[in-house]
Amino acid sequence: MGAGTEPAEARCDAAEGRVYLDHNATTPLAPEAAQAVQDAMHQAWGNPSSSHPAGRKAKELISSARESLARMVGGRPEDIVFTSGGTEANNMVIHTACRHFRESQARPGDSWGTPHIVTSSVEHDSIRLPLEQLVKESLAEATFVAVSPRSGRAEVDDVLAAIRPTTCLVSIMLANNETGVIMPVTELSQRVHALNQQRAAEGLPRILVHTDAAQMIGKGRVDVQELGVDYLTIVGHKFYGPRIGALYVRGPSTTTPLHPMLFGGGQERSFRPGTENTPMIAGLGQAAELVSKNWEAYEAHMRDVRDYLEARLEASFGKQRIHLNSHFTGSKRLCNTSNFSILGRGLQGRRVLSRCKMLLASVGAACHSEKGDRPSSILLSCGIPHDVAQNALRLSVGRDTTRADVDLVVQDLVQAVAQLDQDQAP
Repeated sequence: MGAGTEPAEARCDAAEGRVYLDHNATTPLAPEAAQAVQDAMHQAWGNPSSSHPAGRKAKELISSARESLARMVGGRPEDIVFTSGGTEANNMVIHTACRHFRESQARPGDSWGTPHIVTSSVEHDSIRLPLEQLVKESLAEATFVAVSPRSGRAEVDDVLAAIRPTTCLVSIMLANNETGVIMPVTELSQRVHALNQQRAAEGLPRILVHTDAAQMIGKGRVDVQELGVDYLTIVGHKFYGPRIGALYVRGPSTTTPLHPMLFGGGQERSFRPGTENTPMIAGLGQAAELVSKNWEAYEAHMRDVRDYLEARLEASFGKQRIHLNSHFTGSKRLCNTSNFSILGRGLQGRRVLSRCKMLLASVGAACHSEKGDRPSSILLSCGIPHDVAQNALRLSVGRDTTRADVDLVVQDLVQAVAQLDQDQAP
């Protein structure tokens, strides 16, 4: 984990005297993944659909990457469909669930009504916004289950209570990008599976289960057999891979429905046509190999550095002045994520970051960075008071973050807050 393994980007930041602690937004490309991308560009430039050697070389690389991704999540290679990223994978699941609901009606003229989808109030926009759009167009109904302010989780009983006869999909993220709270997806899948057996006897539609695992991969155990889900979203740039993704589907079109959103040349078994992006797929496969081999070491290292960060914050500012927004009784959280507020007037997260000379971090999800000083809706959903949520900072450590980096960051925060306190002084 030493300096020798640092990605080029991390070294570059260090040279500029900056410390990057925004790994939940994106990660630098692992050198091994960057090498795989480069090698594929030079050596596997053929069209994977061509039968000559240049095409076969590209096709072999794609097959190898598919195996690597399957191994990483405990699935089979045929269960992996490459996509442009997490947003496309999430939209594909929602599209599939609604279409499957309509096509499953026993006889022409039968109608179960409008498809209904259950999700949580803290999902990524690539789940929330497609659902809101479908609701607006009267093509679906959606329930956004509030997370418990006690646990920060979407509780299984609350999710099940939202299910209706017309429910066709339950989509709950594996871990939240802002708080790091890990959701009870395994238990949820077990309960939905039992419910589906009951529903089948009653002639009701099957409920499909999806989890967006963007934040969990590379930071903890992800095993689709253990999770019991039908779909799982994989996002390369969250685990030191390139900016493409994949969707795990438990037996696409056999055990579990999958409907394409695009139509074209038949690539990816027609689930996701378009000439494959061989270099990025090769890079994704290499990033997956690193996760399979090293995730336990990554997790232990990041947890150690994150815990050290929280201890240093409390020691430097005093326990009374630090509110740990991601500490919920009985809930597990991602090993690398610390969401906290430095309490005091005029210490909004954005203002604190603007006075930092070294720290590169965010106040929440990168996708919401244009929302000014409004506190994170996710923190408010978790029961964090408005004035505390407004001061929130989300620091997410990476594979190469050291305790020395943490010391620099805490010093930087101390000087930033001192400046802002001085500005407030009469």
